[in-house]
Amino acid sequence: MIGNRRMINLWQVCEDVIVKGIPGDFIETGAWRGGACIFMRAILKVYGIEDRIVWVADSFEGLPRPDEEKYPKDRGDGHHTISYLAVSLEEVQKNFRNYGLLDDQVRFLKGWFKDTLPGAPIGQLAVLRLDGDMYESTLDALRALYHKLSPGGYLIVDDFFLESCRAAIRDFRNEHGIEDAIQRIDANAVFWQKRPD
Repeated sequence: MIGNRRMINLWQVCEDVIVKGIPGDFIETGAWRGGACIFMRAILKVYGIEDRIVWVADSFEGLPRPDEEKYPKDRGDGHHTISYLAVSLEEVQKNFRNYGLLDDQVRFLKGWFKDTLPGAPIGQLAVLRLDGDMYESTLDALRALYHKLSPGGYLIVDDFFLESCRAAIRDFRNEHGIEDAIQRIDANAVFWQKRPD
């Protein structure tokens, strides 16, 4: 689903934080079938890293119906009608198991981001990969997790080509005075590295 360039970017940022000792776990918010998270877990295994967790955050039921009153920038969003985006927790766990990567370094956060992410027992993050498609989902993840991203860590936005997602990124960066340079990965995705405080 995410293509070669985004896979290479994910590999590069994970490797960079490992080599440079940037503290924190890895997370993807919006995991679909789990491929990017499986890849992150594989990278940790290759490097023999045992003190980082890969967090897999998803409803495992597809995307939410837009709350158009609270988030008008999601008005008309039809992601909730796309049935193939709903992949069960059990299927994602099976996909990890198929690669021999389902272990205690993988943790699942099942539910809508607004419910699961604010209270998630995550200390620090080194890689934060957003794949929530919608304004609400993107903003929920940023509000709950961005302050946990270590200086030198990376934020990846898979759906930057979608106006609703792009608007959430723009609004959050403006609200928090974030000026870190946004770098393009491909036609769909971007990333930036969080500058030291």
